[in-house]
Amino acid sequence: MKHSFLKLAAGALTLGLGLSTSVQAQNSAVNNAILSLKAGPSQYDKAVTSINQAVENEKTKGSAKAWFTRGEVYYTVLDPSTQALYSKSTAGMKPGEALQKAAESYKKALELDGPTGEYGKQVPDRLKNLYGLAFNDGVKFYNSGKENPQDFDKAIASYQLASQLMPTDTTAVLYTAYAQEAKQDPTAAKATYNQLLGMGYKSVPVYTRLLQIDQQTKDDADMKKVLQQALAAYPNNKTFLIQDLNQSMGSGSDGGSGAIDKINKAILADPNNSNLYAVRGGIYDKQKKTDLAMADYKKAVDLDPKNFDALYNLGTYNYNQAATLFTKASKMDLKTYQTKGKPIEAEAKKYFEASVPYFEKALEINPNDQSSLYALQKVYARLNRPADAKRMEERQAALKK
Repeated sequence: MKHSFLKLAAGALTLGLGLSTSVQAQNSAVNNAILSLKAGPSQYDKAVTSINQAVENEKTKGSAKAWFTRGEVYYTVLDPSTQALYSKSTAGMKPGEALQKAAESYKKALELDGPTGEYGKQVPDRLKNLYGLAFNDGVKFYNSGKENPQDFDKAIASYQLASQLMPTDTTAVLYTAYAQEAKQDPTAAKATYNQLLGMGYKSVPVYTRLLQIDQQTKDDADMKKVLQQALAAYPNNKTFLIQDLNQSMGSGSDGGSGAIDKINKAILADPNNSNLYAVRGGIYDKQKKTDLAMADYKKAVDLDPKNFDALYNLGTYNYNQAATLFTKASKMDLKTYQTKGKPIEAEAKKYFEASVPYFEKALEINPNDQSSLYALQKVYARLNRPADAKRMEERQAALKK
């Protein structure tokens, strides 16, 4: 039994020596790669060859050192400051391939060694460096894409690689969307902007671009959804509030309390916006809340004396008041008219006179507006200004030719 044990022990020793020799042989490939790197650019191609042999070999493909060294080799041949010196070491590689190989090598070293291992703990800083190189490549290709549009694809690929290197970083994702828009690929850009939102990145420009893309692609359903998300994130943003109001008005729900609530919020966010008061005045007009409507129209004109809609509506209000009173007087019997008709017509005339400056100003702003020309023709006639009435009639006729 003792003799047999000694033979087994000897066999084990022989096997151990054989394993050590094999590993040493392959470690020599790693060491050769390290030495070639130290020798300088003229030996970088040998470093590439040696390290690839090491990571492909069954004995050392599970070595964190081998994979980390491979990352170092490809990172070194990436250095743009000396790339011209060793271009032969990257001969045959596609753009970005060396950077991708460096990234996959460092990640493999981290996987094998763990975050606290000798090599694994160095990986995060290395990936940050690679991120910078990938991002800079993206910027370079984006700028050259203005002259050579095919470079936008290279920019996108570089930004996406940068994003893979630092998955929680949003800058590269944002720039990816910019490049996709420059490439005129709104569908891809929309997906990337949504990716940003999914990462917790929110900004007014991102929501704005999503809304513009939806408008460009006529995706009304998604536009409504994005707008509500934008308002939830930025409830006081006047652009989103006004767009929400316009969307509501465009859907035909412009006469309800919901529209009034929306426009009130928009006015709070943008109190000097003349158009908002004019629009709210129009809603109140439809709701027969005349006093509120007139107050809003006057506020709109105070803020912007050239607000055509507000001016025209103020003129129309006074015109309609006058017309109503004249109609009332015309329906009186002779006896009633003799006692009450003249005062009513006098009051009606005042309303006609009040409408004139509003219609005239509106016509000054929009000289070809048929409604203003027609209204002024009627008012001038009622006010016994035949020459002015004739002038309005002639202008209408000229527009019809």
